[in-house]
Amino acid sequence: MKDQHCHVFTSESVSEGHPDKVADLISDAILDACMKYDPNAHVACETMVGPDIVVNMGEITADGFDKVNTEKIAREVVKKIGYDNPDEGFSWNTLEYLSRIHGQSPDIARGVNRKTSIKQGAGDQGIMFGYATNETKTFMPCTIEYAHALLRHFANLRRSGKYPWLRPDAKSQLSVVYCNGRPVEIATVVVSHQTTADGAKKKNYDEIAEIARNFLAPTGLITSNTKFLVNPTGKFVTGGPKGDAGLTGRKVIVDTYGGVAAHGGGAFSGKDPSKVDRSAAYYARYVARTIVAAKLADRCQIQVAYAIGVDKPVSICVKTFGTAHGVTNERLEKAILSGKVFDFRPYALIEDLGLLKPKGWCYRDTAAYGHFGRSIFPWEKTNRVSALLAAL
Repeated sequence: MKDQHCHVFTSESVSEGHPDKVADLISDAILDACMKYDPNAHVACETMVGPDIVVNMGEITADGFDKVNTEKIAREVVKKIGYDNPDEGFSWNTLEYLSRIHGQSPDIARGVNRKTSIKQGAGDQGIMFGYATNETKTFMPCTIEYAHALLRHFANLRRSGKYPWLRPDAKSQLSVVYCNGRPVEIATVVVSHQTTADGAKKKNYDEIAEIARNFLAPTGLITSNTKFLVNPTGKFVTGGPKGDAGLTGRKVIVDTYGGVAAHGGGAFSGKDPSKVDRSAAYYARYVARTIVAAKLADRCQIQVAYAIGVDKPVSICVKTFGTAHGVTNERLEKAILSGKVFDFRPYALIEDLGLLKPKGWCYRDTAAYGHFGRSIFPWEKTNRVSALLAAL
């Protein structure tokens, strides 16, 4: 590494059994149910979980909402995650359920409900970011990409029954060495995985470390210097909502780019597409991914800003961090603003990505292991590379 500019960057992921992700999954499952009856439903569903309790609050205005059994949905989500043992302090069949959901504020609705849908305004003011990098095939930063993948692997192993001592709550954290902007080595892997009381043994922790090592080996970034830390306190038995309360939208960095890119602060889960916090962040990712896939830059970040009730963004900013190839940020911004390839108006981007009637995916699919980097989502397409190049 002599004469190279090197640094270490770290990202974390959390499993679907993490309390905050339990909350996100319930909120998005309720959103899916509302949109099944009314694709134009206005949903801002919040979930709080704690020791054997689930609470739903927020605003929902949707045709057919009287047919949506939010308690049944919450219990089904918790059951599917794997919380099925009342002795652990949080279980689908014993938890208490409360709901304080009410209709959407008419002042907010005024900005979204227009006589012509094309004039639909943003559901709120705010800033959103999209990001892409060519360091992985998914155009995601490798730190968060591999952290997510590792936890999905452990979730699959847990569900297979091969390791009955694994429980749903888990975290992973990867620290990666970058030299001259490229990943060269995984320095440290941290896995904190809930186990049964009988499973809290060093031999099991050693097995978790070996599983992680073998899973990450194909990245080519594991070396003899890579450190593996498993349940560093020595015990992780009390987990999930029994061990810590969970809230919708509290893992926004896990949901996006692992801290590599900027974040506007708005959460995603439980919000229908009229909330640009969610839909515009998806579209910004779509545009940034297209720019990188077109080999116009190695890295790209898109910022877009909206005012509530206004049908066009108030600003768009492109950054390529000195990695652009034959094009300036200003030219990219001009091409985007022209509307010939991309359209950031709320109605247009919702139509563009098919966010009112998802096909082959649902919003609940986004709620764990990241909203970006998986091919099932329409904002992960690169179908406008040629159009963008022509527009430039």
